[in-house]
Amino acid sequence: MILDLFAGPGGWSHALYPVWPWVGRTRGLIASPPCQAWSMAGKRLGLVDQPLVHEAVANLAAGRDTREHLLATCQDARSLLAAEPMRYLHALNTVGEPEWVAMEEVPDVLPLWKQYAAILRRWGFSTWTGILNAADYGVPQTRRRAILLASRAHTAQPPTPTRAQVTEPDFLFGPGRARWVSMAEALGWSATDRPVPTVCAGGGPGGGPEPFPSGSRQALANARERGNWQPRHTRSNVVLEPQTRGAGRTTRHDNRGPTPTAAPAPTFTSKATHWKWSLRSNNQTNATVRSIEEPAGTLFFGHRANECTWIAEPVTAPPEDDAAGTPDPIRITAREAGLLQTFPADYPWAGNKGQQFSQIGNAVPPRLAAHLLAPHLNVPLDPDDFTLAA
Repeated sequence: MILDLFAGPGGWSHALYPVWPWVGRTRGLIASPPCQAWSMAGKRLGLVDQPLVHEAVANLAAGRDTREHLLATCQDARSLLAAEPMRYLHALNTVGEPEWVAMEEVPDVLPLWKQYAAILRRWGFSTWTGILNAADYGVPQTRRRAILLASRAHTAQPPTPTRAQVTEPDFLFGPGRARWVSMAEALGWSATDRPVPTVCAGGGPGGGPEPFPSGSRQALANARERGNWQPRHTRSNVVLEPQTRGAGRTTRHDNRGPTPTAAPAPTFTSKATHWKWSLRSNNQTNATVRSIEEPAGTLFFGHRANECTWIAEPVTAPPEDDAAGTPDPIRITAREAGLLQTFPADYPWAGNKGQQFSQIGNAVPPRLAAHLLAPHLNVPLDPDDFTLAA
């Protein structure tokens, strides 16, 4: 069997879908400790607690559990959860298990993963640690994460990237790489259609009605009265152009890959205005803003400052009488966020909307997980697939 610590909504195990009758031994161990104590989206008290976490790991590796004592000094009670995998690893190592280990966290946890790697090497593992960008593996999101890979049977090394920021042609010694998967491709939004997400009611953070951004309900009502709102699929003259903004991390892509057929969705129309749609990562002034023809920035949720919203800007200056018809920001749906994490569209998220977004933002993208796990399981992997079902 494979032991999945901190399983969350199943990012690792959805990619795995174990169906083999593993009996009698633990073949692998997966761990993604909660990142809230370390994440840039929070107070990052895990960095303050980091020496205590290193001490806890060293003690657990020697068979001494001092976490209860160390917890009294921690600034964030969740920090020591990053040491929990070592408790399992020490116990399993006494019987020569597991065969392999895969662990993931936010980039600031990399020094801790290096400590784990040093211990595992003493126990006979080959190890690799480093930072990987999920976009390089077909995830429509530039999510950077610290990874630890360890194996008793193979040389531990990162998977070969299958995607690149710009298309790379084939060369003498091997194939090239297609460009990063865009949000438009992942969501099935055609480059010739106006991709406005469906506006749904019900299911706010506390389980009540879905809250709209300030003024958006009135803006939608006004648009309907002016005839600028058409609740149908339209193929009017729309130009979607990538933007080059958002913390200096966006890039214009001039070549497009295959685009899935767009599904019908409510759309704003304007007689003389073309819109370019982008995803804004939060409500802060320095929020990452990405065109739909690019991957999303790292998705994270938890409070209103971290809401992701679709925003539209005119490509051409609208006439004065049309200016008021500019669509207000619309919150991303759980289904859309899940797709940008490479979960299936019908993935059964649990709980109210707030709980669902929390699960999505903290999950390992299954497509990235599949690339990390395939070598350990000796399973062939299609570069754009994300399940390792037997």
